[in-house]
Amino acid sequence: MKNSPPHPEEIVRAFLDFLAVEKGLSRNTINSYSRDLRKLFQFFQKEKILCSAAKEENLTAFIHSQSRRGLSSRSLARLISSIKSFYKYLVLDGLVDKNPAVNLSSPKIWLKLPQFLTVEEVEILLSQPDEKSKQGLRDRAMLELLYATGLRVSELISLSLKDVNLRDGFLLTRGKGSKERVVPIGGKACLAVRKYIDEVRPLLLKRPDSSLFLSNRGRAFSRQGFWKLLKSYARKAGLEAKVSPHVLRHSFATHLLERGADLRSVQMMLGHTQITTTQIYTHVSRERLRQVYERYHPRA
Repeated sequence: MKNSPPHPEEIVRAFLDFLAVEKGLSRNTINSYSRDLRKLFQFFQKEKILCSAAKEENLTAFIHSQSRRGLSSRSLARLISSIKSFYKYLVLDGLVDKNPAVNLSSPKIWLKLPQFLTVEEVEILLSQPDEKSKQGLRDRAMLELLYATGLRVSELISLSLKDVNLRDGFLLTRGKGSKERVVPIGGKACLAVRKYIDEVRPLLLKRPDSSLFLSNRGRAFSRQGFWKLLKSYARKAGLEAKVSPHVLRHSFATHLLERGADLRSVQMMLGHTQITTTQIYTHVSRERLRQVYERYHPRA
């Protein structure tokens, strides 16, 4: 133990740097850790507890306080994971002798099946952009590519021209933890993206920019910008309540498995580290089969 431990802000900053450099975690994940630890240190400050002197009962009291505020089981599980990682780091760095978080257990998270669109609903959504306009051609290309590849929205807007090989039908993307993966692109998406690159992108380009998809201002899309674009088309298609970028990702995975794709291939295309994450889509398919059975079997 050090006699004069560093300031809490310095400890957190060093921990977040450790996550970025040593663990290679994404900026979004690191931001989540930062928010969780900010809540923890606010609690410590209120209770006049040093993080280096915290005991298991102090951490448990904090978690219970967050639960009483209405935090969901999933959010509590992530919060506990953040605390456990933080104290594991403190032990490794010699700032605490004993890990008070080692016995913390996450609340049970009930399986929540992801929302997805039917093939027919996807077709309706993809038909909404007006391909007579340059914006419509661009938007159709973005929607086609998102559904064709199952990319996360952050991966879609981060694509550069060199990441996409339309001749051979694949793209290279960087997912969570900056891990690269290759994803196939279907024929319809290739045609839509090629038309956008040839006919629209040069008109949007106002200064040198390697981003594949450009906004009307000639800049790379933001997450919020694409979200608004998608919501507007979902509203036109009568699907507003059901559609988000992640719903299209869920639809991509569900439709592949329903048509016989193997789980390992879908895992690789989605960029899941653990196959158990991908397995939730098999539950979706089984649930869909059960609904069909109950609806149509005469003795269901």
